Amino acid sequence: MTSLPRPLTELSADEARRIVLRAQGFLGAPDRRAGVRGVLRHLGAVQLDTISVLARSHELVPYARLGAVGRKTVEEAYWSSSGSAGAPPAPHAFEYWSHAACILPAEEWPHFAFRRRAYRARPHWNHDLPDGTYDQVVKQLRAEGPLTATDLGGAKKTSEWWDWSGTKVAVERALMYGEVVCVERRGWKRVYDLAERAVPASLLHDDLDDTECLRRLVRLAGQALGVGTRADIADYHRLRGEQVDAVIADSGLVPVTVEGWGRPAAVKGGAKGLGARPAADAWADPVALATVPRGRHRTTLLSPFDSLIWERARTERIFDFTHRLEAYTPKQKRIHGYFAMPVLAGGRLVGRADPAREGSTLVARQVTVDGVRAVPAVAQALVEAASWVGCTDVRVERVDAPQLRDALDTEIAGLLG
Repeated sequence: MTSLPRPLTELSADEARRIVLRAQGFLGAPDRRAGVRGVLRHLGAVQLDTISVLARSHELVPYARLGAVGRKTVEEAYWSSSGSAGAPPAPHAFEYWSHAACILPAEEWPHFAFRRRAYRARPHWNHDLPDGTYDQVVKQLRAEGPLTATDLGGAKKTSEWWDWSGTKVAVERALMYGEVVCVERRGWKRVYDLAERAVPASLLHDDLDDTECLRRLVRLAGQALGVGTRADIADYHRLRGEQVDAVIADSGLVPVTVEGWGRPAAVKGGAKGLGARPAADAWADPVALATVPRGRHRTTLLSPFDSLIWERARTERIFDFTHRLEAYTPKQKRIHGYFAMPVLAGGRLVGRADPAREGSTLVARQVTVDGVRAVPAVAQALVEAASWVGCTDVRVERVDAPQLRDALDTEIAGLLG
């Protein structure tokens, strides 16, 4: 790893946390005029995931920042197109591989040229592509217009990715290469179209070299994070550490140190996590450093795939809060539940709830509350989420601290009226 220049700024852990919250849209008044598209442009990437409990993760992300924006409004903001009079409609977003499968602002298409080139040069794949299938898929899209995998005759045969048909393999390969693009979903199904038809001509190019692409994505990651370590910034768009090292000095980000962000000091017996954390080197958005982050904190449930917390080591470092997605953990081994959602309040993670829906009732199958002072915030987060998804009641099934059960039920009942 390249050594950092001498830091320009020393931040306390609390200062860094507030910078992060503001950069991620959780501190200060939300920009409701910019709406869902503004959230997407600000974050630079919104992760997609198949799990749907209260809603899918890409819906939960703008809800967490803007409040009860309609779910139909969210989908239309991502997937609708618009354009000036006489001009063809242009998409606002496209789907591609970033942190994972993500919705990305349309204007960032050129900056993923480095990844498209890498996929085209990739020598090995996990599944075979039958001869002629790729060309046939492209020909069908050209003749018939945007199509789903089912329309193409190649939807998944089973729940296992390795059972994709040849047509599905071909269209996904074309998506990775950039010959095909997804700028729309229908009922959660990707709609594939030719990039030459769907991407505006001004953006449809791979002219930028890898260095310029990486510099842009590193700068965007730093702005979205506010402040982050080298690993944090690399993880945002899943870059390699050496790719970050090559461009970060020219990215516009500035070096800082953050007190308390270093590795935990070793304690007697070799244990970790009990000693004080030293300062750690990091990089920050200079705009974020220019003003003191102030304003009202959001109180909300967070998707485990929200960019505020999607990197677990960073979440532990900033919030002293350990969280793991347990959806793929055997039920008997789960600690906090299938889709436990952290509760953000007052700039802290103060609990978690594993939600489900039964008719018009939001069911909190399991709730963790960080002490009696956090009870009102957890109750508020549950009631507001219930209202957003059209539930009129909230029922708590289990509280990890049973002595807080009555207080939580009372607070919820008061909010429901």
